[in-house]
Amino acid sequence: MKTLRTLSLMLVFGLLKPSPLLACAACYGRTDSPLAEGMNWGILTLLGVVLTVLSGIVVFFVHVIRRETPVDPPPPGQPTDV
Repeated sequence: MKTLRTLSLMLVFGLLKPSPLLACAACYGRTDSPLAEGMNWGILTLLGVVLTVLSGIVVFFVHVIRRETPVDPPPPGQPTDV
């Protein structure tokens, strides 16, 4: 019974809330607000960080693969540098 009463109160208060308070500037459609501009810069910054980390991982594995491939031995009959 107590849970039903709590859920009912939450539903009533949720329906009486003003609708502009439910969405941020980006979701509500105001793309010229400082909040939307800051969010866009934040997205671009995080995208740059993710791409930098992924590029570092790719460069590391390319380095490992290049170091792993054996160099062809010199043909027979040619002196070695050793």
